[in-house]
Amino acid sequence: MIEYIQPEYEAVRNKDLCIKCKACVRQCANEVHIYDKERDMLYADNSKCVNCHRCVTFCPTRALKIVKTDHCFKPSANYTKEVIYDIYRQAETGGVLLSSMGTPKDYPVYWDKILINASQVTNPSIDPLREPMEIKTFLGRKPEKIEYNPDGSLKVEKFPNLELKTPVMFSAMSYGSISENAHICLARAAEELGTFYNTGEGGLHEDLYKYGANTIVQVASGRFGVHAEYLEAGRAIEIKIGQGAKPGIGGHLPGSKIGPEVSRTRMIPMGTDAISPAPHHDIYSIEDLRQLVFGLKEATDYRKPVIVKIAAVHNIAAIASGIARSGADIIAIDGMRGGTGAAPSRIRDNVGIPVELALAAVDSRLREEGIRNNVGIVAGGSVRSSADVVKAIALGADAVYIATPALLALGCHLCRSCHSGKCNWGIATQRPELVKRLDPDVGYKRLVNLVNAWSHEIMEMMGGMGINSVEALRGNRLMLRGIGLSQKELDILGIRHAGE
Repeated sequence: MIEYIQPEYEAVRNKDLCIKCKACVRQCANEVHIYDKERDMLYADNSKCVNCHRCVTFCPTRALKIVKTDHCFKPSANYTKEVIYDIYRQAETGGVLLSSMGTPKDYPVYWDKILINASQVTNPSIDPLREPMEIKTFLGRKPEKIEYNPDGSLKVEKFPNLELKTPVMFSAMSYGSISENAHICLARAAEELGTFYNTGEGGLHEDLYKYGANTIVQVASGRFGVHAEYLEAGRAIEIKIGQGAKPGIGGHLPGSKIGPEVSRTRMIPMGTDAISPAPHHDIYSIEDLRQLVFGLKEATDYRKPVIVKIAAVHNIAAIASGIARSGADIIAIDGMRGGTGAAPSRIRDNVGIPVELALAAVDSRLREEGIRNNVGIVAGGSVRSSADVVKAIALGADAVYIATPALLALGCHLCRSCHSGKCNWGIATQRPELVKRLDPDVGYKRLVNLVNAWSHEIMEMMGGMGINSVEALRGNRLMLRGIGLSQKELDILGIRHAGE
């Protein structure tokens, strides 16, 4: 058969440094490295390399490196190598192209075009090491105004809220798409940090029920793993309508990842693809959504806040307005650059809008309608640093979801092959010999370190702005300035250009 597709990466071995220890052979789940015993020689099948860096990391003599191949087609701005290869793949298989993680397309990253203002003389900055600085936040409905009882005491109307010690949560990643060890890392880190992690749409393994006080359980269209005990296990319930990496379509977990434990947790047969429908077949209007919101509230005695997660799309402000009136307590907005375990490449790379624009549009719409306090807002989908967190809150979020940074902290190298189930770092896999490579005792501590570092930086940036609480930062767009943006983009974001 003619091989139209050449390897994208090459494993380059320095023969002077290589001691033939075969660590690369043992570490590579993709079987790139091969030892020929007869010729006492190591060589590589580059067609299988996904550039995960596992072999490079574990080579004791630094004899390996992975390089992008310099094999090229005749240059064309229209038909790039990636476009040509995609056509070759579909001509060969007749199937939909699947991809993992966020889009590699060169779309604008608005976080990088937004600058944070700083205090100088007339509004002095605050030293977070010596002065009070509050980064605790509450997610959910908030009272419209301060009221007092006849005896002068404060009238407190309690709504089901989530209390976060830091405005950073771990986003939805299902058991099945990631390993049990990865879920344990997220759960333990959330517990230590005083924040929350999200189960995703794959149910909750019984070993993790003990972390329920820091767990958000998800209800997606497939209803995988959803039952009364599951709903009671979490501190909040999230209805997943859409996901930033694949708006308008459902979920997909390849059958190769559905072994005995995932099968039992999701309540589906082993080895079968778990495909969530694109719509919830009981939701075709805001009124239908309201029924599910209150159905879940009723099932849990109105003790748990209900989140509705939607993908960032062009009419998101109107959608969010309806959700805020449906009885939901929190809206989670997921931008198009967000990661995923498996998504059709064409959807991932061409559908949706960046979370920055969606977040700003939603916050503005809810404020204009006087219903902003009806719901909390969580932003996710390419939140990469503490600076992004600060900018998201200033654009109107109460808190953020992170997922890809959390996986990077666990050792992920963004090789975008999660859907294959061969994750060499023990994260996006269910193969026991690979899962054990991720040590929960080490992994959870790395997550704690990451979020603690971000929290410190958030306080530093807030101090520099002369702001001492997340609540004072929320929606404070006066503290942001744009650079290199059109007037339309500035108008949507609700910020001024640098220099104004």
